[in-house]
Amino acid sequence: MSEDSTGRAAGVEVVWLTQEAYDKLRQEYEHITGPGREAISRRIGQARDEGDLSENAGYHAAREEQGQNELRIRQLKALLDSAQVGQSPAQTDLVGPGMTVTVAFSGDLDDTDTFVLASRELLGLDASVPWPVYSPQSPLGAAILGQPQGAEVTYIAPSGKAIAVTIVAIEPLTSQ
Repeated sequence: MSEDSTGRAAGVEVVWLTQEAYDKLRQEYEHITGPGREAISRRIGQARDEGDLSENAGYHAAREEQGQNELRIRQLKALLDSAQVGQSPAQTDLVGPGMTVTVAFSGDLDDTDTFVLASRELLGLDASVPWPVYSPQSPLGAAILGQPQGAEVTYIAPSGKAIAVTIVAIEPLTSQ
């Protein structure tokens, strides 16, 4: 697999995270790959020692927990490997990750929605974000990414309906 100038695999989406969010995710990753993984292995071993595995609910529950833990490890590894850590971009002439964006629907400037364009992992990790967080990979996020204020774009909603929006405002994410 080829790499880009940052050393990331070519084609990997960069995810913007605050330092606080990155640190919390890194801490979770270190816990579930170390002590968390060891605790699950101990529970599996203890349940295995109880005998007949076909009717051992504790064994099956521990194996299910192990599978979910390993999935979360893969998710966090991918996220941390693709993270761009730092402040929101200072450039506000184009929509990008880490920006607060206001859009108007179907040209009606009174029907607006304000949100932060960032990783979903930011949601719940940074209590200072008073708006919803939309992923740059979401249909709306992908449509507005790289667009200037005033641009009119159309995206396809999950329902299959085409929705037109106008970018009304772009601002760097700031703590409230």
